Amino acid sequence: MVFGRCKVGRALAFLLVERRNTNTMSHARVFGLGLTAILLAACGGSAPKASEPSGARSESAPAGYAGPTSPAYAGPMDAPASAGVPATPGAMGAAAPAASGPPPAAPSPVAASAEKAAAAPSTATAVAKDAPVARPEPALPQSGQLTAGVWDDNRNFDFWKPYAARFQERGRDFSFFSADEMAQARSAANGRQEAKTELDIQLVLDTTGSMGDELRYLQSELDSIAGELRHKFPNVTPRWSLVVYRDRGDEYLTRKFDFTTDTTRFRSDLRAQSAGGGGDTPEAVVEGLSVGLGLGWRQDKNVAKVAFWVADAPSHPGEGQAFAHVVRKAAQKGVHIYPIASSDTDEVAEYEMRSAAQLTGGRYVFLTDDSGIGNAHAEPHIPCYNVTRLDQAIVRMIQIELTGRHAEPEARQVVRQVGKPKDGKCALASGMVVASY
Repeated sequence: MVFGRCKVGRALAFLLVERRNTNTMSHARVFGLGLTAILLAACGGSAPKASEPSGARSESAPAGYAGPTSPAYAGPMDAPASAGVPATPGAMGAAAPAASGPPPAAPSPVAASAEKAAAAPSTATAVAKDAPVARPEPALPQSGQLTAGVWDDNRNFDFWKPYAARFQERGRDFSFFSADEMAQARSAANGRQEAKTELDIQLVLDTTGSMGDELRYLQSELDSIAGELRHKFPNVTPRWSLVVYRDRGDEYLTRKFDFTTDTTRFRSDLRAQSAGGGGDTPEAVVEGLSVGLGLGWRQDKNVAKVAFWVADAPSHPGEGQAFAHVVRKAAQKGVHIYPIASSDTDEVAEYEMRSAAQLTGGRYVFLTDDSGIGNAHAEPHIPCYNVTRLDQAIVRMIQIELTGRHAEPEARQVVRQVGKPKDGKCALASGMVVASY
């Protein structure tokens, strides 16, 4: 009944308001305005202005409507890594989550009406034009999805020598290092290693177009890695640096970001990178590695110096000796190169990467198809290895560098095995025994 009386009262009030005198405002109009104010105050609303047409009403958004929102990224680099192996395609289980969430639902009629009213000009409120809109960063894929194997050519030097010899027979461009250089590198890598208390980590990333399928996942892995390092080595403060490269004629040849302990800044620099360019198989490998070595590596003996080179393509034909020179320079600076072979890696890229790891005392890391992410990953020319999550493999490599001791993956971390490793070794058909880690 109250609602009915309000409707009748409003109608009467507006009729009285509309009785106009051509020269002056009538008593009825004054009375109507007063009655309108009283009734609207009782029923809710505001009195019309004398100069406003009676039919003009402004729409407003319903109370509590805050407009559309987007989830913000909430995974800092120092957050602890999630436990267990996540569900992923292939040997690891169910499908991996999409890189972004589902499309937003269509707005409701109420929300659409509110947006329309907000966009309409108003005599009471000025509408700001070209106001900046805050756009949260898109969420990265869940970390811990990429899978990888690891191989140590210095621990398996007898297997490495004939493999390298087959490439050296192709000519000088593939004869990176002499037999003496490789033997000396083997002795240094397999000798007694001192524990380190400080850590310099560099990422050297191929960001050409073919790397786009895995770049976003690699960016998310770094959050997990940094968090696990902080958990395992709370007294170590890593310094991070980044180099990205493409190829001649692309938007850029190289970009560099020197060492910093500010993980938030490093994560921001890494997330700002995208894949593009390229167009052919060889890329600016020599330039990328060379720029990386020119950054501010510490020379103290207690610093573990590790460069993770993530790529899927070799250097250009004719650059074999330039590539060998850069790798020698890394060995002289005490930088251990850990290549991470991505999808579409061919046999030449594998040979270059394993050569860089062998001479500098690093290890060859290679992504596998177990994650179901990215293009197909070529099976490496390696007879015996364990597949784990990539982030776990990288943390294990850094653990080896800091402690000076070899580390086998935990049984619960192993997704798949090749060559039937037993007690960390595989017996080959030739009678040779090789190490699986």
